[in-house]
Amino acid sequence: MSWGTELWDQFDNLEKHTQWGIDVLEKYIKFVKERTEIELSYAKQLRNLSKKYQPKKNSKEEEEYKYTSCKAFLSTLNEMNDYAGQHEVISENMTSQITVDLARFVQELKQERKSNFHDGRKAQQHMETCWKQLESSKRRFERDCKEADRAQQYFEKMDADINVTKADVEKARQQAQIRHQMAEDSKADYSSSLQKFNQEQHEYYHTHIPSIFQKIQEMEERRIVRIGESMKTYAEVDRQVIPIIGKCLDGIVKAAEAINQKSDSQLVIEAYKSGFEPPGDIEFEDYTQPMKRTVSDNSLSNSRGDGKPELKFGGKSKGKLWPFIKKNKLVSLLTSPHQPPPPPPASASPSAVPNGPQSPKQQKEPLSHRFNEFMISKPKIHCFRSLKRGLSLKLGATPEDFSNLPPEQRRKKLQQKVDELNKEIQKEMDQRDAITKMKDVYLKNPQMGDPASLDHKLTEVSQNIEKLRLEAQKFEAWLAEVEGRLPTRGEQARRQSGMYDGQGAPTTANSCAQDRESSPDGSYTEERSQENEVKVLATDFDDEFDDEEPLPAIGTCKALYTFEGQNEGTISVIEGEILYVIEEDKGDGWTRIRRNEDEEGYVPTSYVEVYLDKNAKGAKTYI
Repeated sequence: MSWGTELWDQFDNLEKHTQWGIDVLEKYIKFVKERTEIELSYAKQLRNLSKKYQPKKNSKEEEEYKYTSCKAFLSTLNEMNDYAGQHEVISENMTSQITVDLARFVQELKQERKSNFHDGRKAQQHMETCWKQLESSKRRFERDCKEADRAQQYFEKMDADINVTKADVEKARQQAQIRHQMAEDSKADYSSSLQKFNQEQHEYYHTHIPSIFQKIQEMEERRIVRIGESMKTYAEVDRQVIPIIGKCLDGIVKAAEAINQKSDSQLVIEAYKSGFEPPGDIEFEDYTQPMKRTVSDNSLSNSRGDGKPELKFGGKSKGKLWPFIKKNKLVSLLTSPHQPPPPPPASASPSAVPNGPQSPKQQKEPLSHRFNEFMISKPKIHCFRSLKRGLSLKLGATPEDFSNLPPEQRRKKLQQKVDELNKEIQKEMDQRDAITKMKDVYLKNPQMGDPASLDHKLTEVSQNIEKLRLEAQKFEAWLAEVEGRLPTRGEQARRQSGMYDGQGAPTTANSCAQDRESSPDGSYTEERSQENEVKVLATDFDDEFDDEEPLPAIGTCKALYTFEGQNEGTISVIEGEILYVIEEDKGDGWTRIRRNEDEEGYVPTSYVEVYLDKNAKGAKTYI
């Protein structure tokens, strides 16, 4: 099967077919090139996706990746990054092994095709030239034969005419002979041209054209073989990365299998454990007596001797004790005074003593107010002071000793700080050793440098080491203090049992000792309260009051007398001053007012003239 013998007369069709084959090859090259671009784009998108969800350095997200589920997700992101790299490998291999090679092969193919068809056209032109020569000699032979016949006929006519001279007859005879000779020469030339043309034609159709068409056939077959090999390479490039992609997927599966829910739960405990004990039971206070409340044996007594009942909490029961009370109400309870308001002065003179003796009369209080006053006994006032300290810590800088944190969290922070300082100390010590060695080298080889030039640097590093050591000792002392105060299981049991102890004095002492361990905002203090105040933990209050909005004004008031607010929760006013009312009198004789965003408190209701806004929520109309 040969194109030279089977397609000897299909020169133009073969030319079209080979051009189509090259176009197909170029189309396949374009397909592979677009595939490589898709692979690169896909790899880029995968890398961007992986980078997008990577945890940011020195951020809260980075701390979250200590959990096994987050570690598995991080491993998935890293594996996807490697997965993207394999798609880049696919693109690179396809470009180098297919696109570049085929592009070079196409150029070679075009040159070879051009050369073969150029030879074919040259052979065709040669055959056309031979054909023209044959036609020319044939026409000349035909013309000479006709001329010889006419000359012979003219000679015979002249020879038969008796009126023609002999000279004319001889001339006609000679002319006929010349024409016959020319015809014979043309015949010989035509015969020679015909033989030559036949020979050239035989060589053209049996030698030249088969040879040229055979080369074109081989070229076309190489193109077909090459495109098949490229398709195999196309598949092999993908197949080569399958094992690595499989390893990436295996890595994701392995990371998923490494997720440990128990470990994550333990990490949550370590992250948020406060170290405090749950609050104990609240003791029952008997309010059935008409004028004086019964003080239980386990309640704390007021050191001032005013007979006011105090609420006692056993152990470290200083958590969120009133979850059923709304935030605004709780703040109101924490800040409201616990004594009857002073009577108004006899006159409006500023010289009147506003905080004089209290009125012996006490109006009968409803049960709800008694419950509120029960909830806001003296320990809560101390709690509000600590609450304000906690809020100020949130607004300002974090204390250096992390005293705003619960014990367990404070211990972790201090331990972390100690470790960081030790690392910095070790780094400075290594730098000092390196400077010392360099100084020794300079001493042995003065031409390398001046040893004295390193003294300043060595002194500076030594001072840094000393500062860091002092800093580390300070944090180690705080850490030892915290670790010494963290209760053991036995201590917890003993402190819980203190709630139910029947002896009042030992229980009170124990409670006060425990209260000194932690302030209500979660920090450790050594405050000694002369009033034996029970300190209540308000760590949860910090979180709950962060987003609390101030109470809206429900009216205005005018100060009728000057009042000096010396007790906690009260506010001083000047006679004639206009202020905002944010909470009306609840029956205890106190009205809550506000001067500005930062100053608010309680004043005796009898000291002010209240003008409530009728449109305000919950406002009452005074008659």
